[in-house]
Amino acid sequence: MPVFVKKLLAWGSVAFLIYFMAFRPDGAAQMFKAIGAALIAMAQGLGDFLTTLMT
Repeated sequence: MPVFVKKLLAWGSVAFLIYFMAFRPDGAAQMFKAIGAALIAMAQGLGDFLTTLMT
């Protein structure tokens, strides 16, 4: 993928996030909470896997 397209997509994503947070703060907060919860669940699952693997 050309560098220009990557930069365009990256800046477009940043602009969308800023717009989303400015005009839909409740929705943005819920989205970030859900992403955080998913990351925590994945880390917990990995920890459980490694614990089970070592015992």
